[in-house]
Amino acid sequence: MTLAEKAGQVMVAFYAGTDPAPQLQAIKDLHLGGSIIMGDNVPTDAGGRVDIAAMKTVNESLQQALSQGRNWPGIISVDQEGGLVARLRAPLTEWPSPMTYGAAGSADVSRNSMQALATELAALGFTMDHAPSADLTVGAQDPTIGARSLGSSGAVAGPQLAPLLAGFEAAGVLPSVKHFPGHGSVTTDSHLALPEQKASLAQLRKRDWAPFRDAIAAAAPVVMMGHIAVDALEPGMPSSLSAASYKALRGLGFEGVAITDALNMGAIESTYPGGQAAPMALQAGADLLLMPADPYAAHAAIVAAVKDGSLPQQRLDEAATRVATLQLWQESLHNSLGKEVPLTEVGAHLAESKAASAAALTVLTGQCSGDQLHGSLTIRGADAQDVQRLTEAARARGLQVGGGPVLTLLDGGEAGSGDIAVALGDPWGLAAADARLKAALYGDTPAAFEALLDYLTGEAPAPGKLPAKVGSYAVGTGCK
Repeated sequence: MTLAEKAGQVMVAFYAGTDPAPQLQAIKDLHLGGSIIMGDNVPTDAGGRVDIAAMKTVNESLQQALSQGRNWPGIISVDQEGGLVARLRAPLTEWPSPMTYGAAGSADVSRNSMQALATELAALGFTMDHAPSADLTVGAQDPTIGARSLGSSGAVAGPQLAPLLAGFEAAGVLPSVKHFPGHGSVTTDSHLALPEQKASLAQLRKRDWAPFRDAIAAAAPVVMMGHIAVDALEPGMPSSLSAASYKALRGLGFEGVAITDALNMGAIESTYPGGQAAPMALQAGADLLLMPADPYAAHAAIVAAVKDGSLPQQRLDEAATRVATLQLWQESLHNSLGKEVPLTEVGAHLAESKAASAAALTVLTGQCSGDQLHGSLTIRGADAQDVQRLTEAARARGLQVGGGPVLTLLDGGEAGSGDIAVALGDPWGLAAADARLKAALYGDTPAAFEALLDYLTGEAPAPGKLPAKVGSYAVGTGCK
C-alpha cells in the first residue's frame, strides 16, 4: 500500500445527512478503512421508522467503495448498545439497557441477545458494533455510562463479557469493547470535556480494568480507548493520545485492534483541533481512528507526520496491518454463516428481547410472586411514550387502566411515589422512591413492559439481582 492508502486504512470516518455521496467521495479520495453510521445518516420512511431497504442500499454502496482495490472488506460500524444508545430504532427489535445482562446474570441470555441484535445489523450490512461496554458504573455520580454498564463490580460484569462477545461473533459482526481505561468511575462526560481519573494503578487494576481483562481473555478483537486523563499514567493527557494508556491495555494481554473513541468529541477537539490528534493517537499506540472531525485534515496530518519522522512508518504499518487482518477475520466470520442474512431477520427477535427483560427484572422491596394488580392499575410517569406503551400493553391483556394500585414509571434518576415504583433505565431513583414495591426493569421497550406485566399479574417471577448499589440496596438485592 502507498503511504496515502495506509493513512486512510486506519480511519473510520463519519458524514452528515442521509446522502452518502460526500462519504463515497471521501472514501475514494482518502482510501478510508471504514465508515460509521450515526443517527442523522439513517434513512427513514414517512412514519419516521428506519427504511431498512434504503439503509441496506446505503451500506452496500459504502462497502463497494471501501473494498475498491482491496482484498478485504471495509468496516461499516454503528453504536447499537440497546437502551439509550441505539442509532437504529423500529422496525428493528428494541433492546433494553445493557445493565439488563448484569442483572440477569445468565450467559445464555447475554449470548442469545447479542446474537439476535447483531444478526439484524448483519442483515443491513454492518460489520462492527461499538458494544459492549465494559465500564463499571459508580452509580448516580456517573453522568455518562449508568445503565449502559453491566454493573458496578467486576464480579457482576466480568462473567457476561465472554457470552456477549460470542453472540456478536456468531452473527459475523465484530464487537468493540469500550471504554478503556473505564468511563463509569469518572464524573465528567468526555463528549463535553476531558474527565480526570484520580485512582491509583492498584485501584484501577482491581476495579475498572477487571472486566477488560475478562473481555481480553475471551479474545475481544477490538477495544475502544476512551478520552480520560489518568493521573497515574499520564496526567492531563487523554488516554486515546497517551502511550502509557495503550501500554497498559497491551499489558493486560490485548493483541487485537485498539480503536479510539470518537475524535470529534469535546475532550479531544477542544484541545487538539484540525486533525492533529490523528498522528498523535497513532504514535501513542492506536490502530484505528474513529470519527476524526475533519478526515481530510487528519489524513494530511498522518501523511505529513510520517514524512517528517514524528510518526514512524513502522507504527503506521503495524496499525494498518492489524486493521486489515481484523477485516479479513470479520469476512471469514461472515462467510462462515453460509449465506447472506435476509432482511426478514430485522425486527424478528421480540422473544429474545422479552426473555432478557424477564430474566433481569429485579425487585428491591415488595412481593416476589402472586397477582398484585387484581385487574386494574393507575399508570403515572414523566415520559408520555412510556406511559402509553404500558397502558397499551395492560389494556391488551384485559387490565383496567385507572383505579387499583398506582404504578409510577421512573425514567432516569428522579424519585417517585405510589404503590409501585419501576425504574426503566438507571435504577438510582429507586433509592428515594416512596413505594411499597420497588422494581428495576432496565428498559422501556414493549417487550420489557410485557415482562413487567407478567410479573405483576403473577404469571412469572422476578429473578434479577441488583447489579449496582442503589442507595441502601446492596449489589445482589432481589427475590430469593
